[in-house]
Order: sequence, then structure tokens, then C-alpha cells
Amino acid sequence: MEHLYAPWRMTYIRDEANRAAAGCPFCAARDDHEDPHSLVAHRGKLSFIVLNKYPYNTGHSLALPNRHLAELEDLTPEELFDLNETVRLLVAGLRAVSNPHGFNIGLNLGNVAGAGVPGHLHYHVVPRWNGDHNFMQVLAGTHVLPETPTETRRKLAEAITKLTAGK
Repeated sequence: MEHLYAPWRMTYIRDEANRAAAGCPFCAARDDHEDPHSLVAHRGKLSFIVLNKYPYNTGHSLALPNRHLAELEDLTPEELFDLNETVRLLVAGLRAVSNPHGFNIGLNLGNVAGAGVPGHLHYHVVPRWNGDHNFMQVLAGTHVLPETPTETRRKLAEAITKLTAGK
């Protein structure tokens, strides 16, 4: 059996007590209108985009409904449509700023499925490039990200603003 190690995630895992005390980090980001601080890159009618503070790759972002809910089937048809449009917009924005070769897009519903914040449904959108995982991960257990989430958020927000201009 092969194993996938993500040692940089320990910062997130070890912070569980603080996360529980603080409530939902996504609702906090939604309610914090200092977007560079909260890493929010876009606010739509019923959903929003936030950069992952603990990314698997540069540009790893989340698309979330504004409403705090855990289950996909609890979304209204309008929320589901808006959320999927937000995922589409996120992919287009990431293509514009970083030209990835592909994407991983998915949901983790529930703790057992790997959801780090199981109470607030969210899509992970992870841009991928040929060779984006190399000897550093294998030998040193270190993931090298060429850009901070703050800088990626700034570029992504600018690209999405251009993509949505006039809509």
C-alpha cells in the first residue's frame, strides 16, 4: 500500500482546539469584509471564494455557499446553481493567473470523508501542473509553494473582477 503524506497539514490539525472555539472559519471569512486578511477572492450572490490557508498546491481555493450548511442536498436549487457557477468562475480565474495544466475539484462530505470543516460544505479547487510534486515532497517531506496564499488571492481577485466586469 502506498501512502500520501502531507506533513504541512499538521499545523491545521494541531489547531483543532482553537478552530472549535472560534466557530466556523468559513463563516468568519464570509463575515470579515477585509478580504486580503480573510483571503476572500470573490463574493457572489449566494456563494464566495476563499484561498485555502493550508494549501496542497499554489492557488488551492475553496468555493462555498454563503449559508452555513453541511450537506449537498440541503442546498436550494438556486444555491446549487450559484455555487457551481462560482466553481466555474474560480477555474477560469485560476487559469487566467497561473495557467495550470489541470485541476482537482471535489467535496469532502463528513469527517470520515476527510472534511476538515465538516459543518460548512465547500468545494476544493486545486490547480495542478506537470511535475508539481517533486523530490522535496518525497525526500524532505516538504512542499514548496512559489507564492503565498495572500499574493495568489490578490491576483485571483483581480482576474475574477475582470472576468465578471459587465455582468
